[in-house]
Amino acid sequence: MDEAQIYTQIPHNLVKSLNVKPQSSSKAAAFTEAFLKNSLQKPSQYDLKDMLTHKAVILGYARPKKESAKRSSKKAKGLNARQKRKMKIFQIKPEHQRYELFLPLHELWRQYIVDLCGGLKPTSNPQFVQQKLLKADFHGAIITVVRSKCPSYVGTTGILVQEFKHVFKIITKENKLKVIPKRNSVFAIEINGFVSHIYGSKFEQRASERSAKKFKVRGTIDL
Repeated sequence: MDEAQIYTQIPHNLVKSLNVKPQSSSKAAAFTEAFLKNSLQKPSQYDLKDMLTHKAVILGYARPKKESAKRSSKKAKGLNARQKRKMKIFQIKPEHQRYELFLPLHELWRQYIVDLCGGLKPTSNPQFVQQKLLKADFHGAIITVVRSKCPSYVGTTGILVQEFKHVFKIITKENKLKVIPKRNSVFAIEINGFVSHIYGSKFEQRASERSAKKFKVRGTIDL
C-alpha cells in the first residue's frame, strides 16, 4: 500500500456513513502528546517530540508484574536406614506373627508364579521355570531349609514374609518368626509339583536388584 494513501483524509461519503469527523493534524498531535503525558509514569525522562517524529508509538497498557514470593521447592527426602530402624518400620508386631494371616498372601503368590511361568504343567521346561523363579518375587512363598552349615536351621519351613539382602524372614506353622541367613544355606520351594532349590550364598541381592541380574549356569555350587 502506498504511504500517501495512509495519510489521506477520509472521503466525504464515508464520513457521513461512519458518522466520524476527521481531525486536523494539529489536533491529532495535541491528543497524542496529552495521551503520552498521562500514560507515562515519568514523562520527564522521555522526549515526546522525538517520539512523535522519529519513532512509532504503540498505544497500549501493560500491567506491572507483581513480585511473586520465592518458593523454595524442596524435594521430599526418604528415610535413611538408621531412621527406618528407629521407627521399626520393618518389624512385624507379635500379634501379627500368625501363620494363618499370611495364607492369603501365599495363594496370591502361587497364582503370580503360575502366570509368570505361562501356566505350570507337567510338560513345562524345567530350565525355563528355573530362570523365571530366579528373578521372581518370593514374598508369600513357602520355603524350606534343606541344607545349611548351621544344623539348627535345617527343616525349618514357613511362609516368606520379608526378604532382605542377606536374610529371609519366615512365619512357621507354630506362629514363630524365624530369621534365616541366606549365606551357607540351601532353600527349597515347591509349587504344583515343581521343586526349585535356591542357593542362598548366590542369592544375596534384594528382590528389586535380582530382577535385573543375569545369572550364570554353573555345574556345581558350594555352600
